[in-house]
Amino acid sequence: MKPTPQRILIIVQRSNGDVFLSSPLIEGLFRAYGSPYIDLLVNSDTLPIARTLPHIVDIHQFTYNSAGKGRGTQTTDLLKKIARRYDLSINLTASDRSVLFALAAARKAISAVEPDRKKSWWKRLLLSAHYDFDSRRHIIENNTTALDLLGIGSGKPTVRSYYSETADKSVGRMLSDRGIRECIIVHPGAQYDYKVYPEKLRNELLERLDSLGVPLVVTGSKSLLDLEIKRGLPKLANLHDFIGLTSMEELIALSDRSIAYIGADTLTMHIAASQNKRIFAIYGPTMLSMWSPWCNELRTGTCMNRPVQTYGNVTIFQADMPCVACGKAGCDDHHGASECLNRIDPDVIFKEIREWLTTYR
Repeated sequence: MKPTPQRILIIVQRSNGDVFLSSPLIEGLFRAYGSPYIDLLVNSDTLPIARTLPHIVDIHQFTYNSAGKGRGTQTTDLLKKIARRYDLSINLTASDRSVLFALAAARKAISAVEPDRKKSWWKRLLLSAHYDFDSRRHIIENNTTALDLLGIGSGKPTVRSYYSETADKSVGRMLSDRGIRECIIVHPGAQYDYKVYPEKLRNELLERLDSLGVPLVVTGSKSLLDLEIKRGLPKLANLHDFIGLTSMEELIALSDRSIAYIGADTLTMHIAASQNKRIFAIYGPTMLSMWSPWCNELRTGTCMNRPVQTYGNVTIFQADMPCVACGKAGCDDHHGASECLNRIDPDVIFKEIREWLTTYR
């Protein structure tokens, strides 16, 4: 009989969405192995969302910021810190550094690898088990593949989000102070500018939504991009600016108090989807096959590109262009503008939301 791993390290060295959507893997391991000790290794800029994940004991950090220790020194220090501390390590990205962390942490190491064998041959040779990181599969399906390799079975996963009672009370006070009972979350920002619906179209949409008479709570962080969006918000009777006012936990609690989400394909969208909210997501170049909102009811995302499509509680808007979705970081693939976002009519978005709200009420 194989020994049950009691100490597990999960490595997620990518963005906020990758970290958040590792939760079905964590839940699967926690249930199958009888409440094991689970740690994370993440990039420092994803620490706030990592701290909200369930069943995590400790979090190791790696930073790409230029200040402080260099990447080489950090890598060496982390390798020493995690060396053979775990019974099992699972790495969800295919980068060389993250695979080295997985190999150092435990004798049994599982990792995603590049499909290109010229790049990944040594990883396939040294790892206990591996799987191809496949952009044609949803990130949740990629992330839970390790459960299949372990003989646990990934099944049809769902996603949940977590927040403290303190965060919920804080959000309750913020809403009460503004006289808000029922609201819709509007999240115009994203980590990258090429995902953001242009200001002119965004404000046209907000003006139309204001006519529905439902409080619109606009959320965002204190990033430069979100603060720029904040400065450009129109003055509307039903618009409430919460940009920069909430912690990550408070944002999750605020989303859970809402009735719907309208906005970009970003972490906040995935949080709202995990709470089974009505989702109206505006997509530019992002590949739906990997990053569409996960519908818990249907236990799936979508891989089809259409100007407007609905599945379960999710509606997605895309441009009607032959290049959609290209998967690039903007049209120049260097974080420039995404022309496809300029081709999404705010009136089309508004009509879908108005029709749903009529039914909801």
